[in-house]
Amino acid sequence: MKSLVLKEYNNLVYEEVPEPRISPDEVLIGVKACGICGSDVHGMDGSTGRRIPPLIMGHEASGVIVETGANVKDYSKGDRVTFDSTIYCGACHFCQLGLINLCDNRRVLGVSCEDYRQNGAFAEYVAVPRHILYRLPENLTFERAALVESLSIALHAVGRAPLSPDDTVVVVGAGMIGLLIIQALRAAGCGNIAAVDIDRNRLDLASELGADTVLKSDKCDVAREVLKITGGRGADLAFEVVGIAPTVKTAMSTLRKGGSLVLVGNLSPLVELPLQTVVTREITLYGSCASCGEYPECLDMIARGAVNVDALISAVAPLVDGSSWFKRLYDREQGLMKVILVP
Repeated sequence: MKSLVLKEYNNLVYEEVPEPRISPDEVLIGVKACGICGSDVHGMDGSTGRRIPPLIMGHEASGVIVETGANVKDYSKGDRVTFDSTIYCGACHFCQLGLINLCDNRRVLGVSCEDYRQNGAFAEYVAVPRHILYRLPENLTFERAALVESLSIALHAVGRAPLSPDDTVVVVGAGMIGLLIIQALRAAGCGNIAAVDIDRNRLDLASELGADTVLKSDKCDVAREVLKITGGRGADLAFEVVGIAPTVKTAMSTLRKGGSLVLVGNLSPLVELPLQTVVTREITLYGSCASCGEYPECLDMIARGAVNVDALISAVAPLVDGSSWFKRLYDREQGLMKVILVP
């Protein structure tokens, strides 16, 4: 089969590789669409340590089942499906609690690290376990379905912290996940949403997708502006969707006493935490990792138009051109958001 292989860091090659063989509990999927995730872009240069070559990346995908394992009885050849990016064991302590994103034996499609290598979906075919499959609604295109993984991360993050309709919420980082968090907050009935970024185009899109206030952080004092729109109190809740020290600091600075911060971004493994602020203002911190069973709700939201994913798709391109699209994303080409590759 044809695939896009990370042969070495910063070197993606479109080439022929062996077709995956499935186990009795797996299905073989003919990939119809696979989105380029920011983690793939950041990972291909080796900086994250989670894309060790050689590797077929890609975990935001949809397609059609072409073969089923002997133990798979409830899915058939021709079924239109998507799948979780997380392969969870279903047997460990956390899986038994329903916390599949915290599985002790968790593997992620398209990831290669010191512990494992799991080829992904930048290929004509991908093999996945039956238990991570989800059927696509009839009216949902493969391209839109490829965004369900991103939406599930956003929806999971929104569900991590208490939210009331009259809350003021700040979203720091108006990239892909930040824009989906804004839409998820709006769908949940959030009353006042402020988006923070340094990119004017992304802030304009945030406004279109539901943000009431947009703040260009390199042109204003974000904390002061949030105080203005909250009557001097501060935001009830903030989402940090970048994962570097300056943006964590910005998100923290916007919160009222007793407020909550959901940490979603993780570009940097370590950031400085204003401990005295957390303690004396009784700030609650929530970590948010991947998703945990939100796929069915996300598929429904996309299918009925409760979330606009079309506004986030910058291009749909052939897999053979994948290397050039990766480079354009890596170089932070202006205006590019989600690029979907089609085998």
